Amino acid sequence: MLIRIYEDNPSPQQIQKVVEVLRNGGIIIFPTDTVYAFGCDIFNARAVEAIVRLKEKDIRKADLSFVCHEMSQISEYAKMDDYAFKLMKKNLPGPFTFLLNGSNRLPKLFKNKKVVGIRMPGNNIALDIVRELGNPIMVSSVFTDEDTLEYIADPELIEERFGSQVELVIDGGYGGTTTSTIVDCTGEEPEIIREGAGELVE
Repeated sequence: MLIRIYEDNPSPQQIQKVVEVLRNGGIIIFPTDTVYAFGCDIFNARAVEAIVRLKEKDIRKADLSFVCHEMSQISEYAKMDDYAFKLMKKNLPGPFTFLLNGSNRLPKLFKNKKVVGIRMPGNNIALDIVRELGNPIMVSSVFTDEDTLEYIADPELIEERFGSQVELVIDGGYGGTTTSTIVDCTGEEPEIIREGAGELVE
């Protein structure tokens, strides 16, 4: 199912519909400030595993990231020192994935990972969904190396391709084609390990 939500002013009723799908263990495809992404409730293990399968990855090796809507929520699920906190505060919301050590509040599936990716995209639809849900959503871009750019940016083409494998596709307008910049904050110094959208402000 494809539903239209406007990023400038997301409809609370539409956001509520999306959240009901997530609470029922469904998988959505939604816009971020970079590329469109698969999403599910991080506390629904079956949905997380389904997304990993969609990406044709092994759950033990998959890099798992999730979307938070504010810094206080990030601090519940990940550990960060003062420097990492300040760096994230300067750059979020924005097109970055920050790698952090996970906290003991993480769901079981994430606990074996030690390191988790954190996103807070500069996209009102994504942030409103997480705010309304009340906990983060697991996220993985629809992008694969073989994809043509229009396939990952056009929500109608995304729905055509993945609509039968997910419960809901959100049309939030034409998406981006550049993935997020990944910043590793688990060492002594933050390190950019993938250049993507956005320039990190230090």
